[in-house]
Amino acid sequence: MSHRLPPSDDDINAFRQALKEAGVRRIKTNRADTGSTARRKSLEDEAVAARRASAVSASESESTGRTSDGRVEPVLPSEYLDFALPDLPWRTRSQLKRGEMSWEAGLDLHGYRLEEARQQLESFLNDAQASGQRCVLVVHGKAWGASADYPVIKSHVNAWLREWPSVLAFCSATDADGGTGAVYILLRKRSRI
Repeated sequence: MSHRLPPSDDDINAFRQALKEAGVRRIKTNRADTGSTARRKSLEDEAVAARRASAVSASESESTGRTSDGRVEPVLPSEYLDFALPDLPWRTRSQLKRGEMSWEAGLDLHGYRLEEARQQLESFLNDAQASGQRCVLVVHGKAWGASADYPVIKSHVNAWLREWPSVLAFCSATDADGGTGAVYILLRKRSRI
């Protein structure tokens, strides 16, 4: 059994200097400020509204469509995707999550490059809403990208759907419909003009 000697003052000072140069700052308290639930919910709602507004304004000024093609947060291959607008009824969201809503159309994005997948998804969502479909299925897969260490299509679908104005909610499918390699999407009812 070996006994470790305490670090010397020079070692401690060198360590502190390295931390300072790296930009590490001493924390003022050892408790996290989680904020109130209402405040966090409000901030999340504002973030969703801002992403949607940004996506809509981008679509009006660019020909690339409604979904951004920028950097997205990577998700894990087995990660469960789940999103819903705050005013969606709990019962509706529960039915979607349990796979109790019959999906009326499906899209498989396997084999598409990122830009092709984005175009296919936009076209599919436009067609689905135009034909009055409420629940659709999109298979994005879980494969890791050739040049990335995360599932690229799945990660982008997760970001794109959050921006799409007619998407009320989406979540990973049940195992029978593809599990975490697919999502159920609940679309807004088409407005009558």
